[in-house]
Amino acid sequence: MSEVLRAVDVIRYMDDLAPPHLALPNDKIGLQIGDVTRPVRRVWVALEATPEIVDRAVDADVDMLITHHALLYHPLQRIDYSQVRHRAIAKLIAKGMVVYSAHTNLDIARGGVNDVIAQRLALSEVEPLDVTYTTPLLKLVVYVPLAQVDILRDAIGNAGAGHIGNYSHCTFATTGRGTFLPSQGTNPFIGKPGQLEHVAEARLETVVPEPLLQGVLAAMRAVHPYEEIAYDIIPLQLPGEQYGIGRIGKLPSPMSLREFADHARTAFGLPHIRYAGDPAAVIETTAVLGGSGSGWIDTARRKGAHAMVTADASHHDVADAVQDGIAVIDVPHAAMEEPVCNVIAAKLQERLGDSVDVAAAPGSTDPWRWL
Repeated sequence: MSEVLRAVDVIRYMDDLAPPHLALPNDKIGLQIGDVTRPVRRVWVALEATPEIVDRAVDADVDMLITHHALLYHPLQRIDYSQVRHRAIAKLIAKGMVVYSAHTNLDIARGGVNDVIAQRLALSEVEPLDVTYTTPLLKLVVYVPLAQVDILRDAIGNAGAGHIGNYSHCTFATTGRGTFLPSQGTNPFIGKPGQLEHVAEARLETVVPEPLLQGVLAAMRAVHPYEEIAYDIIPLQLPGEQYGIGRIGKLPSPMSLREFADHARTAFGLPHIRYAGDPAAVIETTAVLGGSGSGWIDTARRKGAHAMVTADASHHDVADAVQDGIAVIDVPHAAMEEPVCNVIAAKLQERLGDSVDVAAAPGSTDPWRWL
């Protein structure tokens, strides 16, 4: 019999894919509706919980709905059954469905919305457009008997300590002599209560990203032989990994703006696309930002982008951009972001295994139609 997973287990994996600490300030992410202890057998991933998606999910016996756009982004003063969206919320509650949102944390995360967009456009040398989070680094120093050094190193390394670039389990150990006097009533690993002990120990040092600290400490405590562990946590000035909103990268080969616009149109499966700028302008470096990215057009220009691919661009933002020398390609919001749903569904399915059926919700949430 396959293992029964609960919504909290799915959330744990989602938090690995899109860490909550990456979200922009005041974003509405995480649990929206439901009981995280609910067992889940079927999970859908959708751009948003539209009434149509909710109806389909209820009919399909979906237990959990993961969305990119928060269902409850703006505060509700009432739930009025005369409104279609409010009836959809009532259906979710009646069904007991769990709704969870990963928004700007999924935009920023590696492998998330903006990386999927960059891959669709075949960009290379991709990096964040605007750094929004730099991981604080800490130094963990722990004292351990020499015989347990390798066991401890493996445990904390497996929990994420000691990662430097493409190397893991990076530590430094020095040896010395530790002393301690166990009090009466203790059960020391080495020595006897009331007797001063001298022990050959190692001072094991390693670097730990702050978001992983509690997990690393738990792994340390699980294997360390002492009842009372001597350790230090020291903040470092050295910056850790950087994450950011949007991406900037290079096209496979230079092309005219008109050619690039058509390349984007094909990449997102659109019948038409709108763009602004000189059709003959040569585009080699481009920035992308899923969703409403007009606020980052000037950042893209300053970083050397010849074009910006985003959604929901206003007339004035686009006019200013073109006059400042950067082209803009405007892709419908949903068309730009929905491809991530299949990617996240596949990653979750791989992580969760056969005990849960994970799929991208059928259909599109794009409200726009074409003539």
